[in-house]
Amino acid sequence: MTTKKTVLITGANQGLGFETAKQLAELGYYVYMGSRDSAKGIAAKQKLNESGFSNVEFIEIDVTDLNSIKSARQELEAKSQRLDVLINNAGISGGLITQNMSTYDIENLRKVFETNFYGAVQTTQQFIDLLKRSNEPRIVNVSSGLGSLGFSFSHDLAFYAYGCSKTALNAFTVSLAKELRDTNFKINSVEPGYTATNLNQYQGTQTPEQAVGIIVKYATVSNDAPTGKFFWKEGEFAW
Repeated sequence: MTTKKTVLITGANQGLGFETAKQLAELGYYVYMGSRDSAKGIAAKQKLNESGFSNVEFIEIDVTDLNSIKSARQELEAKSQRLDVLINNAGISGGLITQNMSTYDIENLRKVFETNFYGAVQTTQQFIDLLKRSNEPRIVNVSSGLGSLGFSFSHDLAFYAYGCSKTALNAFTVSLAKELRDTNFKINSVEPGYTATNLNQYQGTQTPEQAVGIIVKYATVSNDAPTGKFFWKEGEFAW
């Protein structure tokens, strides 16, 4: 069993998740790269292996499938006595279309929430006991500025279904951080910024390499760091 600090990243086969895996591996973490697509997950892990990283491993996990999450937890627990960091990164956009809530397809909205909100919640619930075995447990929920009510209302943005799911994710961050405020848990939401990934058909203004610093920062904070907050590269982000 590994004695290095361990991290599980959902949606780690591409984009922000993959780059976060790479940068945490560079810091010496043992990284479990979660992916619902085993072929893509294995390929991503092999890509890091070819770059010289031996401290990475693929775990199949579909955050919308409770049985898949339970299997991933059993697999990880068989390899490590604890989990130090959980990064809830897996997410879907709901389509790059105008998401007017008066007309948005309700089944598509359910799918967005199943991944972006319920997926993060049930993944956290299944791994919380392993996190409690860590001396410095960290949970990072990868959110978005669209999850900020004030930001969304004051900007001309149309992806409201996606934003609603991230608002719910932020509420989960606050609720869980409050529940565990008397422990060493540090639980925060982060906004990586408008990043060119598959989520937005690579329309972002920055690369994943430029974006994931905020994720890595709050995955590795010390015990005197804040909890239950929402951050971006400029500091605290308004709810």
